[in-house]
Amino acid sequence: MIRLNTADAGFEAGFLALLDQARETTTKVDAAVSSIIAEVRAGGDAALLDLTGRFDRWTPADAAALRVTEAEIDAARARCAPELLDALDLAATRIERFHAAQLPRDVELDDPLGLTLGLRWGSIDAVGLYVPGGKAAYPSSVLMNAIPARVAGVPRIAMCVPTPDGVLNDLVLAAAHRAGVTEIFRIGGAQAIAALAWGTATIAPVDRVAGPGNAYVAEAKRQVFGRVGIDSIAGPSEVVVLADASQNPALIAMDLLAQAEHDESAQSILITTSHQMANAVEHAVQDALLTLPRAGIAGESWRRHGAIIVVHDWEEGARLVDRLAPEHLEIMVSEPGPLFARIRHAGAAFLGAHCPEALGDYVAGPNHVLPTGRTARFASGLSVYDFLKRTTWISAERRGLEAIGPAAVALAEAEGLSAHARSISLRLG
Repeated sequence: MIRLNTADAGFEAGFLALLDQARETTTKVDAAVSSIIAEVRAGGDAALLDLTGRFDRWTPADAAALRVTEAEIDAARARCAPELLDALDLAATRIERFHAAQLPRDVELDDPLGLTLGLRWGSIDAVGLYVPGGKAAYPSSVLMNAIPARVAGVPRIAMCVPTPDGVLNDLVLAAAHRAGVTEIFRIGGAQAIAALAWGTATIAPVDRVAGPGNAYVAEAKRQVFGRVGIDSIAGPSEVVVLADASQNPALIAMDLLAQAEHDESAQSILITTSHQMANAVEHAVQDALLTLPRAGIAGESWRRHGAIIVVHDWEEGARLVDRLAPEHLEIMVSEPGPLFARIRHAGAAFLGAHCPEALGDYVAGPNHVLPTGRTARFASGLSVYDFLKRTTWISAERRGLEAIGPAAVALAEAEGLSAHARSISLRLG
C-alpha cells in the first residue's frame, strides 16, 4: 500500500507511479481469441458445442440444449428465496425508473428559410449481453445491462452466461426474467461473443454486445468491434474515497475493501486532509482483513494497488481526483455538494457518509457499469443511450433550396466534386 503526501518533495513522482500502475492482465490472449472466433465463424453450432465442452467441462447433447428453456427459468425462480426475489424486484424497479427518466425527445426545427430539420431517436434491433459465471455470479449485472436496453425499446435481448460443469445460477436466471431478457444461452468466453457477433444456426446475430467478462471476453469484444457495437473494454474496478476528519475510519476502511474484494487487480484510494484519519483508516483496513471472507483477494489488492494520500486542502484533493478520473468516487465530508461541484471526472459519485458505493451496485438506480482505467475523462457509464441511435432528417421546400443551394454549389465546386454541385444546380434551374 502506498502512502503519499502532497507536501512531500517526491509527491509528484509517487503520484505518477500510482497513475501508471499496470493493473490489467499481462497475459496476451489476442491470438487465442482470434482462433476461437475463427472456429465459431467456420463451425457455427458444432464449434460452440466443442468449445463449451473444452472450456466449461460440460458438453451439451445438441445445439438446442444451448438455449435455456422457459421451464428451466421457472424452476430456477421457484428455487429462489422469496426475500431475494423481492430484493431483485426492488432493484429492478428503481433501475427502470432512473433509466426511463433518461429517454430523450425527438427534435424538429422549422427553418425560416423553408427547411425543416429533425433528429429522430430509435432503438437498436438486437442486443447481446454477456454475464460472467465461474468464480462468481452477478444477478445485479444482469439487471444493470438488460433493463436499460429494454427501457430503450430493444425488442430482442439475448444473454450468454457460462455454466461451468453445467451449473446455472438460479438468481441470475431470475434476474434475467425480471429484466426482460428474451433469450438465454449457456455459453461463455470468447466463443459467446463470437456467436453473438456473427451468429450461428441457433443464435441469431445481434447489433451490439454489452457486459463484463474476463480477459478473453474483453479481447473478443475488441476484435468483433465494427461487426457489432460494444459498450466498452472494462478493466479492473476502482474507487477513490474523499474523507475529512469527521468521518468514521471503520466505514471508510470497509468501503475501500468493498472495492478491493472484486479481484486482486482492483484499486482503492483514500484522499484525506487529516494525517490522523489516514493512520486510523490504515489500521482499520488491517483489522477488517482479519475477518473478511474474501480477505485473500481484498488484501492482495490493497497491498499491490491501494493508496492513502494526504492533501493540504480539498482544492488539491479535487485536482487529484480529476487526474485519477476514477470509476467510483465517494465524497465523505460534512458538505459534499460544493466539493463534488469542483470535480469534473468520475464515472459515478456517492455523496455523504450514508451513501456507500455498494448501494449503487445494487439498488440505488443509476447504472453500475462504469468507465474504468481513467477513461472517465472521456467516457460515461452505461445508460439508455447505449441502446439507442440517432437519425437526422431534412425536408426542404423549393424556396429553401433556392436560399441555401447556391452556397452548397460553391462549396462543392471548391472541393472539386462536380456531381455534388450539379445535383443541386440542376434543381435550381
